[in-house]
Amino acid sequence: MSNNFNFMKRILFFIILLSSFFQAQEMDSLNLKSYQKESSLDSLKRNEVTKDIEDVVITGTIKPVGKSKSPVAVEIYSPKFFRKNPTPNIFEAIAMVNGVKPQLNCSVCNTGDIHINGLEGPYTMILIDGMPIVSSLSTVYGLSGIPNSLIERVEVVKGPASSLYGSEAMGGVINIITKNTLTAPRFSIDMMTNTWSENNLDLSTKFNAGKNAASLLSLNYFIFNERIDQNKDNFTDAALQKRISVFNKWNFQRKENRMASFALRYLYEDRFGGEMQWNKSYRGSGEIYGESIYTNRVEAFGVYQWPLKEQVISQFSYNYHDQNSFYGNNPYEALQKVAFVQTYWNRKLGNHDLITGLTYKRTFYDDNTPGTLSSDGLTNETMKSPILGAFIQDQWEIDSKNTLLLGYRYDYDQIHHSVHSPRAAWKFSHNPYHTIRFNFGTGFRVVNLFTEDHAALTGSREVIIKADLKPERSVNGNLNYVWKIPVGSRFLNLDTSAFYTYFSNKIVGDFDTDPDKIIYDNLHGYGISRGLSMNMDFSFTFPLTVNLGVTYLDVYQKIDDEDRKVQQLHAPKWSGTYALTYQFSEGLTLDFTGQLYGPMRLPVQVNDYRPDYSPFYSLANIQVSKRFESGFEVYCGIKNLFNFTPEDPLMRPFDPFDQYADDPINNPSHYTFDTAYGYAPMQGIRGFLGVKYSIK
Repeated sequence: MSNNFNFMKRILFFIILLSSFFQAQEMDSLNLKSYQKESSLDSLKRNEVTKDIEDVVITGTIKPVGKSKSPVAVEIYSPKFFRKNPTPNIFEAIAMVNGVKPQLNCSVCNTGDIHINGLEGPYTMILIDGMPIVSSLSTVYGLSGIPNSLIERVEVVKGPASSLYGSEAMGGVINIITKNTLTAPRFSIDMMTNTWSENNLDLSTKFNAGKNAASLLSLNYFIFNERIDQNKDNFTDAALQKRISVFNKWNFQRKENRMASFALRYLYEDRFGGEMQWNKSYRGSGEIYGESIYTNRVEAFGVYQWPLKEQVISQFSYNYHDQNSFYGNNPYEALQKVAFVQTYWNRKLGNHDLITGLTYKRTFYDDNTPGTLSSDGLTNETMKSPILGAFIQDQWEIDSKNTLLLGYRYDYDQIHHSVHSPRAAWKFSHNPYHTIRFNFGTGFRVVNLFTEDHAALTGSREVIIKADLKPERSVNGNLNYVWKIPVGSRFLNLDTSAFYTYFSNKIVGDFDTDPDKIIYDNLHGYGISRGLSMNMDFSFTFPLTVNLGVTYLDVYQKIDDEDRKVQQLHAPKWSGTYALTYQFSEGLTLDFTGQLYGPMRLPVQVNDYRPDYSPFYSLANIQVSKRFESGFEVYCGIKNLFNFTPEDPLMRPFDPFDQYADDPINNPSHYTFDTAYGYAPMQGIRGFLGVKYSIK
């Protein structure tokens, strides 16, 4: 009762604060008509989703190119866009992007991955500054550790991109571009708290080292230590987290503007979800259920342009990820190290822009599950997966209206051997108001024991990888149409896409043929991801900006010997995003943002009493912010305005160790404890308050 009373007090405080903001704007002497005239001239600059033709992108073509000239459809999102709904990390923020869904895979520890167009997390490649820093272990345990304070912009490519980025880029690419130290603020601080006692601190400072070098040092600290159980199932509704991230990046000024940068980041996280009475003395025991995860992670990445007449650029990255976890009394300890290096040569030959390069990626993975046991089951056998690749790309400006891109990549993997990945892209722009892009691409993914049904890798089973195992493959076609519609002195921007992806050779684990073995083989069937998406943004003559997005999906699999479609889990047929921004006066802004999700298929047990599909729901947020000339900004608002939470996210929370799963009287359906049913956060309505300060 006291928790509810404190919650209501905090909500009342925020409502009063909102009211004071609105009263302040009424007293402002700014002439609104003058402001409207000024904002009309600056409408495209104020558009928070950076969709101007002058934007620069790198994800689709590996080198900086104007968005209007890129034959590959790339979406760009700035920090201002994500600040419409402030969050402590990119995992939560990315939900604002149409067609991209952060999916919670566990209702207890709240780990998750990112789905693009309904495809599972392993099919999404996440890059930092173009480098494959986030993969395998970190796609589940490390995404929440990437603070928004590091972001300069986020680029999203939907559809396979393996011809540039190799394995894992089957469903799409999210490239997180970090801040350039040469242009970053000298000092900035951002503190945020909410009524659930989640506290986040972002602190950064920039300093110069001589005339030609600058360094950015950034600290993120997040703590949530309040045990809340509003649905009364004796489990924490949200996982407790203590997290610290330290980031240091160096940029160097060199002759002829040659590139050179280096960055280093360290992440530590202590995460817990489980029964309310759990403490660390129960870690690993079978008495009180808790999921406790310790993460230690180091990342290093950089770029260097060689001092040659030719444009030769080398990029490298390395990440070290150590996981120490207990799921109840089931331990999971894992170590992953990934090294990547890439060198490419760029040369313009007339109307042809040619890029060719070599890549090398080596993955080391070891854990305490049967997945890394030797064939005799007696010794540990780590996974060492080197992949050597070569690629070539030609972007041909046929004329002022037509651009053609052709690309090809060859990779050699020790299990799958030769893998070929071609792609093609064509852009036709009759005039600046109409642009058509057609992209054809292929993707592939090699076997990775962590992602192949890892939850089932328990007990003493021998792991068998079929000798003729083929890499997963995808073939995609994407038709994109961008229409800039003049409306007075403004533009209504429409960005629509139709896509179709065919997946083959899906790698699955067979746990049934032999109870003493796990046999990895290719699925005898295929998968389909198809749909339509549309983004719209417009700035009215009065100070209102609207960004809307909607996506229709049909994602399913078909097995050769079964005449039926199996819908993909957690892939809603319909989803949408919305962001409305109204600027009342100079520095005072109101943001209303959220996501809409239609019914999605959920993982249920045999004879489950819970629905197979989720209901239609929306996660809405409202924020009021005020900027001051001194450099301060105050913001506050309410998250999950409609107070939506899933029902029955846990099966049998009163028996988490399945001690009574075979009770024929009290459990005739033989249900077992399950954490995978949850499809949305269990955090209900809550208020937040934050303050920022920066010195340019």
